[in-house]
Amino acid sequence: MKKDLIIIGGGAAGMMCAISAARRGKKVLVLEKLPQLGLKLKASGGGRCNISNTLENEIFMEHFGKNGRFMQDALRVFDHKSLIEFFASLQLTCNTKDGLRIFPDSHDSQSVLNALKNELQRLHVAVICGAYIQKILTNDGAVMGVQARDGTYMATNVVIATGGLGYPMLGGGDDGHKLAQALGHKITQLYPAMMPLFVKEEWVGHCRADTIAKATLRVALLKYKNLHATGDLIFTQNGIRGPLVLDFAREITPLLEKYGEIPIHANLIKGLNEEQVRVHCRAFAYENPQKNILETLKFFLPQSVIIQFCKLCGVDENASMAKIDPQKRDALLRQITKTPLHVSAHEGFKKAMITRGGVSLKQINPKSMQSKLVKGLYFCGEVLDLDGPCGGYNLQWAFSSGYLCGLMK
Repeated sequence: MKKDLIIIGGGAAGMMCAISAARRGKKVLVLEKLPQLGLKLKASGGGRCNISNTLENEIFMEHFGKNGRFMQDALRVFDHKSLIEFFASLQLTCNTKDGLRIFPDSHDSQSVLNALKNELQRLHVAVICGAYIQKILTNDGAVMGVQARDGTYMATNVVIATGGLGYPMLGGGDDGHKLAQALGHKITQLYPAMMPLFVKEEWVGHCRADTIAKATLRVALLKYKNLHATGDLIFTQNGIRGPLVLDFAREITPLLEKYGEIPIHANLIKGLNEEQVRVHCRAFAYENPQKNILETLKFFLPQSVIIQFCKLCGVDENASMAKIDPQKRDALLRQITKTPLHVSAHEGFKKAMITRGGVSLKQINPKSMQSKLVKGLYFCGEVLDLDGPCGGYNLQWAFSSGYLCGLMK
């Protein structure tokens, strides 16, 4: 039977698109290559599923960089308030305990996935898993259907909601990009993003048990000196991770491909400068002349980090601050406030939660998400050249763009 709409991809964007269209009486078919829907959604937020955040639309768009304005029509139609109401209609309530991030009350991504799948079933949306799409069929510049490995499916509208390249085991791949490119769409350079990073400094491996709150990372290249981010940082055996690093990786991975190694400076003490730390040390030493460096600096850093910094600067951590060589003391203060690191590598798309780059937005109508090149061809979600930081940004974009796609005529 010919459908009104075929959706290629059964992730967050694809499921929302299907629900949006089916609620308007459209006959919808979802084609998913994996054995089940929404595996990446199920894994999002460490299984807790941070579906969105409470930022106003203008501020929300700013976090996506220069392409952020593209989503204003989608957000106008379906923003975080609409998303909360939508899930409430599916008997799934949400909360914002920190005033910003929005989670399901269950803090379990399975509850989000179940709500979406139940609604697809209620609306009689046809779903075929294990479907491998080979080609989108067109005639005279308009969509006719899709050619799959197991047969042909006909429809007057097709949505590409295949996501990005990250986490292939959860459905990531370049399927959607290839389908779009075959129809004349430009694909911008693709980079892995939202992922841990490796650094060449070996001392970080001795600080794995500690999380550094409100650290700041800044690119130490003159041309990119304005690239920086602040958040929680975690040291690993051979690198850095944590929310701060996941966000900053969006900026680093393109530079790493260009330069091979990226120098960065880390401020690990909540943005305090060298002079502020120096004043603290003087005051503490005056009040506690017998206290050693570990006790003097414990207000700023975990002990494991202080020990490693002392080793790097040739300082005895058991000595008092007043009794160490002034030059070594200055070097230690610089190390604390402007820690040099060199990003050397990453694990590629296999550990990337999102993809930077995608189908060029210049060839998409933001008011409908329809292609400007092929009538009846639509796009939504991560397959497009639009990505945001951690904190519910990318899922909200998936839901908003998917909902807007589903409003097609």
